[in-house]
Amino acid sequence: MAISNHIEKVRDGLREGKFISEAAVSQGILLPTLHELGWPVFDTSVVIPEFSVEGRRVDYALCHPENRPSVFIEVKKVGLSEGADRQLFEYAFHLGVPMAILTDGQEWSFYLPGEQGRYDERRVYKLDLLGRDIPEAENRLERYLSYSNVCSGAALKAARSDYQNVARVRLIEANLPKAWDALLKEQDSLLLDLIAEKVEDLCGYKPDPDACSGFLERQVQNNQHPEKYKPVDRKTIKQVKKPASVPDRTHTVDNFNLVFKGKQYAARSAREVMTKLFQLLSQEDNGFLDRFASRKHGKKRRYLAREKLELYPGRPDLSEQHSVEVVPGWWLGTNYSRRNIQDIINLAIEVTGPQLQNDITANVL
Repeated sequence: MAISNHIEKVRDGLREGKFISEAAVSQGILLPTLHELGWPVFDTSVVIPEFSVEGRRVDYALCHPENRPSVFIEVKKVGLSEGADRQLFEYAFHLGVPMAILTDGQEWSFYLPGEQGRYDERRVYKLDLLGRDIPEAENRLERYLSYSNVCSGAALKAARSDYQNVARVRLIEANLPKAWDALLKEQDSLLLDLIAEKVEDLCGYKPDPDACSGFLERQVQNNQHPEKYKPVDRKTIKQVKKPASVPDRTHTVDNFNLVFKGKQYAARSAREVMTKLFQLLSQEDNGFLDRFASRKHGKKRRYLAREKLELYPGRPDLSEQHSVEVVPGWWLGTNYSRRNIQDIINLAIEVTGPQLQNDITANVL
């Protein structure tokens, strides 16, 4: 009988409730499955029932070479396999058996006891014969449990490879919330742009980067203190809507502070502070712009470049609308929130070196 036909027969028996005990699962499901996978089930030096481990017993030990276990299998009654992995792991640890399988006939859990993590994290794969299609079930049983693959080492190699993939996915899933929190806190300019453009798509009004920055800051606060979250007043939203072309007049001159070598410079916006600072630094230090351009900037953007199209790769519209030539031949991007601009200013002051740093005060927050 082909393994696929055997799996179909087992599925029918499971649906009909034929396997009512551990013995029924062993004789009606496990041993016939091992037989179809090439194991000499009647050779008790290869397939050893009731294998003794320091006074306790594992239901089956699959051996290669003879009498040397490569796989431990623990059998439970259908529906009662939950929580039995601890005992199986203890057995495997005592003898250093690299692979362990826990099955109730319907569910087959394949483990690598020697890997790191909780018991459930060392599970390579969980096969549900009723939940998976027959080709998938056939593939997994052959991959991890066929006699030829176990003897050649291919089964263990495949299981370890799959474990690494599972561990990688688990690590990614664990870090996705952290990545999202970091994006909210760092407020990358690309994220601000995405938010602004989506708002414009939805309502026809495009918020400026500062509005998007404030929104992200509130999300961070809500995540940290969910009990303080309050729905946004719709009337307030209506009042602050405005086209992107309308200049922001909500901040006074006092919000922006630029002092350079003892002289104070007036500025009406954060962008003016940044632009003026770059102009002053380029006049004071001929190599400043080149050094600043060599530093790491945004993830995909350049804060400063010799060609304005380099400021926003793939976005010529932003390059035309949101750039300023600070000195002939050098362009500075301006499509940033006040928080982003403060970061750019701080980087510029860092690049100037210690001689000038104490003579500069530039705040836009």
